[in-house]
Amino acid sequence: MNKPFALLLALSAATLAPAAHAAGNLDCQLRYNLSGWSLIYKTASGNGTVTCSNGASMPVRIEVKGGGLTVGKSKITNGRGSFTGAVSVNELLGTYASVGAHAGAVKSSNAQVMTKGDISLALSGTGKGWDLGVDGAAFTISRR
Repeated sequence: MNKPFALLLALSAATLAPAAHAAGNLDCQLRYNLSGWSLIYKTASGNGTVTCSNGASMPVRIEVKGGGLTVGKSKITNGRGSFTGAVSVNELLGTYASVGAHAGAVKSSNAQVMTKGDISLALSGTGKGWDLGVDGAAFTISRR
């Protein structure tokens, strides 16, 4: 094979591969309910459903474990999340790292962005309870 042709072939493959990968990015949403407590140590659990633009849907279990300068008890109902950077629904499973600030009395609210490699998850939700603090946590999504 001659060198200019091999170079052209290699450059073509290199430029097409990221475009093909980017074209496969899914638009996925998470709807969830989550309840938990914190007193320096933070724990929460709940359930949700992931739905994607390609028609895929998956019921999930959510576990949160972490700690920080935090105290409270809350229950988030009908929370929402948005994933970016995934090519398949199975890539959404796993543990995401998060750092968040939260405050509320009577009405508890939560908003945070977390990552797992190239995948990001932005969460928001409101509910009942009280909480105050800053924490770091592992947010784990698994199949139900």
